Amino acid sequence: MSSPPRRIRAGGTGGRTLLVGAALGVCLAVLLPILAVVSQVFVSSGGVWAHLRATVLPLYVANSLLLVAGATALAVAIGVTVGWLVAAFDFPGRRVFEWALMLPLAMPAYVIAYVYFDRLSYWGPVQRGLRETFGWGRGDYWFPQIASLPGAAVLLALVLYPYVYLLSRAAFLGQPQGLMDSARALGHSRTGAFLRVALPMAWPAIAAGAAFVAMETLADFGAVSHLGVQTLTTGIFRTWFARGSLTAAAQLAALLVGLVLTLLVLERLLRGGRRFAGNGGGRSAGLVRVRLGPGAGILAMAVCLLPVLLGFALPAAELVRLALIAGDPLWGPRFWTFAWNSLRMASLAALILVSLAVLLAYARRLTGGPVVGGALLAASTGYAMPGAVIAVGVLIPLAAFDNALDAAMRTHFGLSTGLLLTGSVAALLFAYAVRYLAVALKSVEAAFERIPPSMDEAARLLGTGPAGLLRRVHLPLMRRGLLTAAIFVFADVMKELPATLIVRPFNFETLATRAFRLATDGRLEEAATAALMIVAVGIGPVILLSRAMNR
Repeated sequence: MSSPPRRIRAGGTGGRTLLVGAALGVCLAVLLPILAVVSQVFVSSGGVWAHLRATVLPLYVANSLLLVAGATALAVAIGVTVGWLVAAFDFPGRRVFEWALMLPLAMPAYVIAYVYFDRLSYWGPVQRGLRETFGWGRGDYWFPQIASLPGAAVLLALVLYPYVYLLSRAAFLGQPQGLMDSARALGHSRTGAFLRVALPMAWPAIAAGAAFVAMETLADFGAVSHLGVQTLTTGIFRTWFARGSLTAAAQLAALLVGLVLTLLVLERLLRGGRRFAGNGGGRSAGLVRVRLGPGAGILAMAVCLLPVLLGFALPAAELVRLALIAGDPLWGPRFWTFAWNSLRMASLAALILVSLAVLLAYARRLTGGPVVGGALLAASTGYAMPGAVIAVGVLIPLAAFDNALDAAMRTHFGLSTGLLLTGSVAALLFAYAVRYLAVALKSVEAAFERIPPSMDEAARLLGTGPAGLLRRVHLPLMRRGLLTAAIFVFADVMKELPATLIVRPFNFETLATRAFRLATDGRLEEAATAALMIVAVGIGPVILLSRAMNR
């Protein structure tokens, strides 16, 4: 086993101290909204919390837990199945499915909910066609209810299973072929060898993918809101906007934070301290694909094709059809204002987060140590928090600052400053930074790890300081990693809905909020234009991720 890379103590103690201080300051700022939410647990909400606890809170908690369980179980079943087929077998179309199975990642959950609700609801074309064909009336037939908790779980699983597919496929590919051969030699069938050898070895990867699915399910607002499923996330919105109680909304958010932390702990326990098994090197050490016969090959193609069709192809085709039928009535300068808002916010967020990620990862590379490492780990927890939680956490300190400043200005100068930060573009960017810093940080840290420490040592011997080392050595070598981080942050911010709905400035529309508002009003044909543009932008990162995995 190779030793971990050495930490480089680059010249310039003052510069290194300043860098570490800046990194710790960024981490503290990112943690502030989460701490603000937790701090509201013991604050009086004027009876609103007691009312919630006596009426709808049990329903919120039960629906959230059932939704997580259902979506995660189905996503794991789909992801592990297609991951094993693509990794272990060779059949027609396998190379296409390697990347096509990732495409549902480009489909926001709220978009797929809009499409399937429009198609499969009682007044949708599918049920209407059945009634006209067979002469049925209401109550004469049974049809699965899409606007339900099971319906929401299925739709969320269709767009989230790629998390499990990506990690399980990589784990299967890295398993030694010799272990599978040994299991077969001991009398196990191919299915038995998979269940007894391959599946347990890939369990850490599967558990990690399941944790991603569970956290994204807990964070979802658009899909469950459109389908009428009451969860903790929708409860936060209802408490904040309908009841006007930020404190009670923050207390609901704190409960949601507790569920997220419980999921993270559960994922660690499920892994049981096990590590990924490598193939030990060697050209023939990895898993060898088995060529399937005609019948089995067609079956494997059908199994891999079904989630791609249901999770991406059919919804995307329906969006194209709806956009051609009607499209956004504000198509033109107003619509391009929405698109410009989305592109501007996504671009600014990508630039800011990649810069912050470089700062944090570089501080860790120069100093190492538990303080910086722990701070980076804590700052990365924002990605595990739902956007609604982060939005509430951002509003609490910003509103307190605005109110304190306004009170001080009134007292001393007789002037009212109003709300300077609350409901501003800066507040929205701050919410994005808290939510997606981990996405940029992971990519940037991976790019740093690919630079050998010998380059740092050579630059230090030549008298290069920390700033020069970063500018002249690291950044030119990290261009691909920085671009990857920027693209993923850009795509995530383009899709972000709950934080944008809560924190955005007044009358500030993005493609996501535009699609949500029109779809909520039942105007899906008009919402299709904005939704289709969001999906089109999300395809780029999926293709980039597929190429990275193939390399």
